[in-house]
This record gives sequence, C-alpha cells and structure tokens, in this order.
Amino acid sequence: MSDLHLYNSYTRQKEKFEPSVPGHVGLYVCGPTVSGESHLGHARPYITFDVVYRYLTHLGYKVRYVRNITDAGHFEEEGREAEDKVAKKAQLERLEPMELVQKYTNLYHWGMHMFNNVNPSIEPTATGHIVEQINMIQDIIAKGYAYEVNGSVYFDVKKYAEKYPYGKLSGRVLDDLLETTRELDGQEEKRNKVDFALWKNAPPEHIMRWTSPWGEGFPGWHIECSAMSSKYLGTTFDIHGGGMDLLFPHHESEIAQSTIAHGHAPVRYWMHNNMITIDGRKMGKSYNNVIKLTELFSGNHPMLEQAYHPMVIRFYILQTHYRSTLDFSNESLQASERAFRRLWEAYEVLHKLQHPGNAEAGDPTLDAQVKTWCTECKEFMDDDFNTAKVIANLFELAPIVNSIKGGQIAQTALSAETFKLLQETFKVYLEDVLGMQALQVQQSDKLDKVLMLLIEMRKEARTRKDFATSDQIRNKLAEAGVLLKDEKDGSVSYTIE
Repeated sequence: MSDLHLYNSYTRQKEKFEPSVPGHVGLYVCGPTVSGESHLGHARPYITFDVVYRYLTHLGYKVRYVRNITDAGHFEEEGREAEDKVAKKAQLERLEPMELVQKYTNLYHWGMHMFNNVNPSIEPTATGHIVEQINMIQDIIAKGYAYEVNGSVYFDVKKYAEKYPYGKLSGRVLDDLLETTRELDGQEEKRNKVDFALWKNAPPEHIMRWTSPWGEGFPGWHIECSAMSSKYLGTTFDIHGGGMDLLFPHHESEIAQSTIAHGHAPVRYWMHNNMITIDGRKMGKSYNNVIKLTELFSGNHPMLEQAYHPMVIRFYILQTHYRSTLDFSNESLQASERAFRRLWEAYEVLHKLQHPGNAEAGDPTLDAQVKTWCTECKEFMDDDFNTAKVIANLFELAPIVNSIKGGQIAQTALSAETFKLLQETFKVYLEDVLGMQALQVQQSDKLDKVLMLLIEMRKEARTRKDFATSDQIRNKLAEAGVLLKDEKDGSVSYTIE
C-alpha cells in the first residue's frame, strides 16, 4: 500500500512497514499516568504519535489506535500532595484517588484537544481491566515464569533470560542489571533483584485495591499495558509507541510477560520518540524543571518569557525529527511562532489564489522545482515520519506563493497541474498530516476554556487557603487584560479589556 519505512527500536534499523493484516494497522501508545498535570515533556509523544496515526490514515490504512490511561498501580494515590485537594469526607469515603484520576484525565484530554490531537480509537483504563490482568498473571504463573510471595507476584526474569533475549530492546545486559539494580520496596521478597512485580500486595493504607487469588492488592505497572494491548489489538500487533524513557523497564517487561503469556513476541515494530530537555537535562519532576501545559499556555512559569499557543508548541515539536533530542528555550519557541505564522499566512494566500488554467508552465525550471519540493514531502514522511524535512520543504514553497501574490512571479509560471499540486501539498501536509490549525481559530473558540481552567485553579487555591497563588493568578490575568469579579453566589465572572 505504501513505501513507508520506520525505525524499529527493537532491531535498531529502518524497516519497510508491512502490517500483519493488509490494509489494517494496530497501534498502541502508552498513555499518561493521571496522578498530576501533563507537562511539555508529555506533549512530545502524544503529538508524535498523533502524526503517525494521521499519516497512516492518510495512506489509506484502517487504523485502530489504542492509547491507555494508567490510573492504578503505578498511580501514586498515596501522595501527600493529593491530601490537601480533596475534602476529608471524600477521603473517608475512599473517593480521593478516583477524584484525582478524573481531574487529571480531564486536564489531559483538554491538553490533547488544545493540540488538535485526534482522539484514539479506544482509550482503556487500567482500573477497567483488572480481570484481564489477573487472568494474564495466572497464565504466566501456570507456565512457570512467575511466583507469589506474601500476596505479591513477581516475574522471574532470570528464568526468562535462559530462553529469551531479555534486554534486547533497551540494550541492557542482565548480569549488569543483577549487579546495579537499586534497592526498592519488597526487594527481599524477590528471587532476583531484577524481577518485576506483576501484582503487589496492598498495605492497609493503600486505598486502591482489588481482590485477587493472592489476596487484596493492585496490578504492577507493566502488566496493565500487556493486558490492554492484547485485548484490543490481539496477541501480535503492528506498532507500539512511547517515549524513550519507557524502553526500560516498562517496554522490556511488556515484551517478556507477553512473550510468555502468548508464546511469541507481542509487537512487530517498536517506535520511541526522544526527550525534550532543558539545558541538556531531561524534563521531569525529579529535576524540578517541569513546565505544565497550563503554564505553557498561560505563560505563568518562571522559565517562560511569554504564553505560547498550543499550535506553536506543536509546530516547535514537529520541526525536529521525533528521534532527535529537542532542547527547550524561549528563543526556539518564539522562533517557531514567527515561522509558523509565515507558513500559515502563505497557506491562506495560496488557498485564495486561482490559476488561470494554462496547461504549460511559463517557467519550466521553476515548475519542475516546485513539483520536486511537493513530491518530496511524501518521500520524507515515508522515511520514518520525517516531519522536519516536510516543514523545510514547505518553507521552500512559501516564498513562491508570496511572490505569486506580490506579482514578482506570474501565476502562469506554473502549469495548472503543478499549481494544483502545490495547493494540495499545503492542505495535506500542513493541515491534515501535521495537524496544524490557524492561531486565531483556536484563540476564538478555546479562550473561554483556558480562562475557565485558570479560574478553577484559582478557586482550588482559595479553598486550600493558598491566597498567594490565588492572587498571582488574578494579577497575571489582569496584566493580560482579563479582569475577574467574585460574585456573591461564589461564582466568578470575567471581562476582557
């Protein structure tokens, strides 16, 4: 169906993409752990694989895109941060974890909508698939590759490695892992330090717990994705995506447990996007350098010089190939904003132009060059989804468009066929495949949602008596010309000056 080649992280080489079922693609991407707000680092995988989904669909494939929500096990519901945000009564009724899940899932969906990401075909939750996970664990135990200790179940990595290449995806060596694995809770229960949990016994204070053959507990992080991907995509599916930080232990563990459960490797092509860094360091909570999406869109963060539109963030991410490191800076984001405005303005100009209809090009050299730049866009996308090169070619074409508008180049310089190709190229690649939208369109229909989110954050701050944050939100909005008014009934209205 296509000449698409993609880089397979498992084999470390580009391979021609051939789905297991002709015309159909099964795509699974690890979704968020909804224990907090999504940040700029999270934006990259979801924008990357949104483009993968869009391009596969553009090629004519029927794609089933599954992206999960991790709301159990790996979800840190015991975090003290959550305690202040939920009323004591809700905590006593054991509602707190799922309230947090719903809050941050809603925020995540809002962020994906702001980025113009297409919704996945299926979005399963870990808590909705406990039965499937328990069944899978029982199967692995029955096959002799897992063991139960004190109500917890662990996967026997050392036994697995006697027959299968554990560590091939991540490039890890088992003997090194046995020596360097850090001490974690429950290590004394394991046969080997590198063994990972399929099920964990729940201590008394653990709120999220389920009944299992091994007692009350909760699933391990890795088993969730194996159970959900196999349920909706089958025991062998085409593409599994995620960030490079998931290579080990998450994806390596997925391969191991799925291979035992199903008798064969679960995935044909593994795809991993690289990290967004700040001053060369990975963005993450442990480095205290996280910029949340709400902060990006509002500009309310010490590292930000201004607010950045979601389309500017999307464009900034897609200007770099997904397997390359992307380093954050205000300068690069501001440059992306200027560049995107120029490109979109050229697209709008081109959309309004009409060709006189001459079959022959008045400038055969220019006509051939334009045709080459247009046709190369497909070649670049077929070469491991190289959005950076596609954007570079669109920038080559934009001055041609502007020159036609300004009269420096006659419309008859291009043949009718090439002019139509030029229009189609901008439409297909800038809008359909890269998923870009006009800045003003998003601003007009989504400004209310952004403001209501900030108003809700201010309300939460006031509830927990964090008046410094509440005042900061009000003052920042006032600086931007948005005046809040607290009504007598407790609601908040706003006016824009």
